[in-house]
Amino acid sequence: MKPGRQFRITFVTAPDLKCARNLARAALRSRLVACANLVPKVESHYWWQDKIERSAEVLIVFKTIGARLPALEQLILKLHPYDVPEFVSLPITAGTANYLAWINASVR
Repeated sequence: MKPGRQFRITFVTAPDLKCARNLARAALRSRLVACANLVPKVESHYWWQDKIERSAEVLIVFKTIGARLPALEQLILKLHPYDVPEFVSLPITAGTANYLAWINASVR
């Protein structure tokens, strides 16, 4: 394992697969991420406008580097249909050297 301080996992939810695929493709084409995993059929429960809501969503898990987070955030906020899209990023604290090198080489 190699320390991965500069590497990030970023979570974004989308209302459906079409939207999630569009966001993933836009991030990949812009070379902001190395990978986007789409996890369909996520059931989200949350507060919205003083009510508890529930909806089916698609979770997008992006793999990227910290230096590209601001541009990725801008892209998501520009293209996402939600008023307040989820954009949460966590550091990758360790990973295999080859995998982290692949992320680094894929993102520009």
